Order: sequence, then C-alpha cells, then structure tokens
Amino acid sequence: MSTAPRLTLSSSALLLALAAVWGGSFFFAEIALQALPPLTIALHRVFWALPALYLCLRWRGLALPRAPRIWAGFLVMGALNNAIPFSLIFWGQQWLEGGRASILNGTTAMFGAVAAGLFLKDEPLTLNKSAGALLGLAGVAVIMGPEALVALDPRSLAQLAILGAALSYALASVWGKTALAGQPPLVNAFGMVAGSTVLLLPVVLLTDGLPQLSLPAPVWGALAGLSLLSTALAYLLYFAILRLAGAANLMLVTLLIPPFAIGLGALFLDEALPPSAFAGFAVIALGLLISDGRMLPAKRKRGTP
Repeated sequence: MSTAPRLTLSSSALLLALAAVWGGSFFFAEIALQALPPLTIALHRVFWALPALYLCLRWRGLALPRAPRIWAGFLVMGALNNAIPFSLIFWGQQWLEGGRASILNGTTAMFGAVAAGLFLKDEPLTLNKSAGALLGLAGVAVIMGPEALVALDPRSLAQLAILGAALSYALASVWGKTALAGQPPLVNAFGMVAGSTVLLLPVVLLTDGLPQLSLPAPVWGALAGLSLLSTALAYLLYFAILRLAGAANLMLVTLLIPPFAIGLGALFLDEALPPSAFAGFAVIALGLLISDGRMLPAKRKRGTP
C-alpha cells in the first residue's frame, strides 16, 4: 500500500534553505523596483539564472532532453512557476511591503494542498484540506481588511495580484510532479527557466523596451540575488524537495518565507507591519497545518497502518 510523501530531516533542511533564498527575493525586489519596472525585473531574474544553471548541467554531465513533449512541459512550468507569479508579485510590490507580500504568498501552501488533493492520487483531498482552505481564506480577509472589499484601490489590487501568483505557484507544483517527474531536478530547473525566459522576452520588449544595463550597483546586486540565489539555487532545491517530500509538503516553504522577508525588510528598509498582518499569517499557518494533517489528523480506517 502506498503512503503519502512525508518530510524527513534532510528534506526539512532543504525546505529551510529554500525559505531563506526565497524570503530574500522580496527584499531584492524592493531594491530593484527603485530603478526598473516589474516585467523587466522578472526577465532579469530568469535570464541571468540560465547560464548559471547551464554551467551546473555541464559540471554534472547531464544531457538536455530532446522530446518536444518534455520541452512543452518546461514551457508550461515556466509560465506557472516563473513568468506569471514573478510578474504579479513584482507588480504588487510597487504598493506593498515585502513582508506583507510574502505573507499573502503564504496562501500558496493552502492552494497547493487543495490542488494536490484534487489532482494527485497520492495526496488525496480530505476534510482537513477543505477546513484548512477556509481558514486560509479567513487569514487573507484579516490581512486585507474590510476596506479591500469596498474599495479596489491600487493596494487592494496589489494584494489580489499576490494571491493570483500564489495560485499559479500551487498549480505549478502539481504540474511539476505529474509532467516532469521523470527528469533530474537540475534539468527541470534549467528547462523551466529557459521556458519562462522565452515567454517573458517578447512581452518585455513590447511593454518596456530593451532592458537598460546602466544601473546602480545596489540594483545589479539585487538582480544578482534574485537570479543566482532566489532562482538558480532555489529551483535546484525546489525540484529536489518536490521529488522527496511531495507537492503539499513543498508548499510549506511559503510559511517559512515571511520571517526571512519581514526580518530583512525591518533590518534594511525600516519596514513595519501592522498587527493584523501577523494575525492573518497565524490564521493561514493554522489552516495549512490542519489541511495536511499536521493538526487534527484524519481518523484512519481499522486495519490500515
């Protein structure tokens, strides 16, 4: 009898490392947004990660697949896990603090648990997941506040954009496990980033024009952090965790990201979040812990291990 994937000590360590480099992405983005538009930042993030990942491929002696079906899978993964969410998050961060954006991004875990339950046979949908999803929505309502329901100002729309990015991330985790499970993690990372670069390049040229290369040193530093740490390194970790621990467990990383994002924002950018943001995060975290069985575990049928 097959069992649902579980976190181990090694996959938990990888999860914490991924949270650190992804938490830094919100901080790096705030610096880059001082000089660049959101779509251009998204393109920089994936474009400069490509050579780093390619060098890793050569060092490991891995060959790229030739089947068109696999490259089509990379293109879909690049859209769901890079092009769409990066663009939405960077657009939203024009009006939101990085810490608040990272907390809203924590709903990826809620969406991921439900999506895994709907589409993955080894991570079935349960009553716990439904209850956790409702709690997650309640947490979002606490963060956004009642005024967001009556006035769709730029700040409210920015928060909705982050939620759209979270949904895209969740669908990507399911797609990666079902369509790309047979490829090595490093190959998946390179193919996905290549796919998102192909998608973003014409969009950026049409909307923002040719990217400017004459940028202040802090902005280049932020772009390097986004591409090399928060993308190249992060996706090596991402696909390894997906293989070892499953899609729902992978989405736990979004609950570990906010402490890193909030800490960096407070330390270097003098950001401070209201108590409602922390209260909403607590509700979202509780919802995920319930949804994947870490709290209120579902009753087992007699005779099952």
